[in-house]
Amino acid sequence: MQSGKITYALITPARNEEAYIEKTIQAVVAQTILPRKWIIVSDGSTDRTDDIVKKYLPDHPWIELIRMPEHRDRHFAAKVMCFKAAYEKVKNTEYDVIVSLDADITFEPDYFEFLLRKLADFPELGVVGTPFVEGSSHYDYRFTNIEHVSGACQMFRRECFEDIGGYVPNKAGGIDWIAVTTARMKGWKTRTYTEKTCIHHRIIGTGTHGNVMRWFKQGRKDYLLGSHPLWQVFRSLYQMKQKPYVVCGPLLLTGYIWSMVKREKRPISRELIIFNRREQMQRLKMIFFASPSPVTRSAGKCSVGKPGTGRGA
Repeated sequence: MQSGKITYALITPARNEEAYIEKTIQAVVAQTILPRKWIIVSDGSTDRTDDIVKKYLPDHPWIELIRMPEHRDRHFAAKVMCFKAAYEKVKNTEYDVIVSLDADITFEPDYFEFLLRKLADFPELGVVGTPFVEGSSHYDYRFTNIEHVSGACQMFRRECFEDIGGYVPNKAGGIDWIAVTTARMKGWKTRTYTEKTCIHHRIIGTGTHGNVMRWFKQGRKDYLLGSHPLWQVFRSLYQMKQKPYVVCGPLLLTGYIWSMVKREKRPISRELIIFNRREQMQRLKMIFFASPSPVTRSAGKCSVGKPGTGRGA
């Protein structure tokens, strides 16, 4: 395939995104290769999200707005329901690639062309994306696998997305992690390309809870997603070196232990847990017994596996 001939569809769940969604729309309509279809799903928004989207519909007929019923809570399972509603709209459309795009990010005009070119050049790739930047920081790829793709913008080859069965609802989050890890488990290659970045305008994890206690919730999620105990210890120790110092690491580990003691039921298969832990142990060996990779050396100012993402879990 040639990148200029690959067709793609976008799906964007959005709930009360009036502060950011217009920037995202402007970034998409400026792309060098436009999507065949873009479904924006307003998840019961009570602000001006719908009105902002509607402004762009007359001049861009490939954009469609769907509205879901209003509800009080904001959680990741609802996001999956929105995605599935949009997927029903596009699944009979001819396209090669399906993209999950958050409503609060922006990127350069050739962003999608760059990612489409990667899929065209490497047929074994099932999921691709780039790091996202919040302020002056992004992930440290010693602890965040370069093969993980951020949920801010995940580009799936259509066959891969169908192979993994799409996104799996999970109120605790980690739906992007489950999708990408399942793809690798099924034999697809997944990759984050660091040559480009997108900008994330809302700090991850602040949509539902505070900036500190979100680390406790992230620890719970790490347990639910099958993170190895040894991995969690090292991840928590590392996080103690990040701002706010000392506090977040113990909260991350406490959340994990809390769920372990309660024996909370994990929403993923035993097969996926084993696969995840095997990858984590391999990465720990690389950290302690191998010299830093070029990606690690050039990571710059970073923050490891930020809460609310499932990355590095």
